[in-house]
Amino acid sequence: MKTKQISEHIWSLRIWMVIPVHVWVVVEEDGVTLVDAGIPMMGKGILNFIENLQGGPLKRIVLTHGHSDHTGAIKPILKEKSVPVFAHSTEIPYMEGDRAYPRRKKAAQSIKKNLAQPLQKDESNNLLPIGGLNPYLTPGHSPGHVVYYHEQDQVMLAGDLFTSKKGKLHRPMPMFTADMEEAVKSSEIIRQLKPKRLEVCHGNSVMNPVEQLDTYIRTAAKAFSIPDQKVFKG
Repeated sequence: MKTKQISEHIWSLRIWMVIPVHVWVVVEEDGVTLVDAGIPMMGKGILNFIENLQGGPLKRIVLTHGHSDHTGAIKPILKEKSVPVFAHSTEIPYMEGDRAYPRRKKAAQSIKKNLAQPLQKDESNNLLPIGGLNPYLTPGHSPGHVVYYHEQDQVMLAGDLFTSKKGKLHRPMPMFTADMEEAVKSSEIIRQLKPKRLEVCHGNSVMNPVEQLDTYIRTAAKAFSIPDQKVFKG
């Protein structure tokens, strides 16, 4: 597993399984937040990295969504560390196997029932900060997909909202994306937050992604025959 510090408070941990799989370790005031949990074989490496980092204990795991390549190491991690796991309330029935993800024939459980807690919301239904991260609902790849924004470092941890190649934004993998039109609409979160750096699970870093956003939206809309006016807000 390769590790890289990508900002003052955030490290990227990567393993290669046909495609890259990234998770992120965020150093908080009270310890460490793990964003996504990759695949099972990453569990030991994640724990060893956190211990050697000496940034404090693992305090929580937060998920961008519940697909198995984002939840795989939860079980081995929780065997060693008793920490809460958080996901969006919309996502939990899918990851617990009560509902089949859109475009999938059968439900599949990727996390044990009653293990994940819903991310908290305020009275206006906005997601509340967790640790040093601000979560935002960005549905499309999955119904309850979330990105996490580290405001101090100006880094967005975008899960599978995008893929990337050579520093360029690309659409999420179509065969695993529930609703591509909705996913493209959700990309507007970049225009709202204007991160300096964007990280994806499957791909590499994208710097100043807002500069690519209009081109990304038009290219994705054309590829999937989505009318511009349905996705473009620029």
